[in-house]
Amino acid sequence: MTALLEVRGLSAFYGASQVLHGLHLQVQTGEVVCLLGRNGSGRSTLLRAVMGLVDSRGEVLWRGRNSASLRPYERAQLGLGYVPENREVFPSLTVEQNLLLGVKPGQRQGGRWTLSMLLGLFPRLKERLHTAAGHLSGGEQQMLTLCRTMMGDPDLVLVDEPTEGLAPALVEQVAQFVATVRGAGVAVLLVEQKLSIALQVSSRCLVMGHGRIVFEGKPEQLIADVATQNEWLGV
Repeated sequence: MTALLEVRGLSAFYGASQVLHGLHLQVQTGEVVCLLGRNGSGRSTLLRAVMGLVDSRGEVLWRGRNSASLRPYERAQLGLGYVPENREVFPSLTVEQNLLLGVKPGQRQGGRWTLSMLLGLFPRLKERLHTAAGHLSGGEQQMLTLCRTMMGDPDLVLVDEPTEGLAPALVEQVAQFVATVRGAGVAVLLVEQKLSIALQVSSRCLVMGHGRIVFEGKPEQLIADVATQNEWLGV
């Protein structure tokens, strides 16, 4: 079966500095794959490379087609969504306007996500619908960015550290959001620092270290692998 996303020999660079070293990975339709690792291990760079936002070498196959030469907006048109760590809302626009900007030009009607459906996942956004995004709290902006990306009806969404800095109640809402996305048949490639959340929502876990994948397995396999946890995830 052809993977939804397949990365072959992916290396990435910031100027002369090489951050990723020949990575290989696959994501299947409806699968949640969590990227774990310490800060600086290359997880966020991997998402950016898949999206075409950094200088990279290697193959990024989307449904078997090499998309490495495509620009980020062209990859988005194919069905790839991206939720950056720094959220990047439009501060002067309202929550509703930000959400509607997530709809892609020419997007088919009757997609998996509607405005009312997404607001049902995060009721706080519904209360703030006509508030300028720049006046939202960090947690509210995180909700907004997640929902704005889903308004584009992606088949795979790259999510970078969605629970960073959030209160426990919001962390649980984000976990429920990922579960809902997965239930709708959308794949997720998730960078997450909190091991408990990663184990809760993921189909598979990948651990990264020094720009390479050093472990791949199911959540229960990672739980049992104390050596990997100590070497690559311990503080």
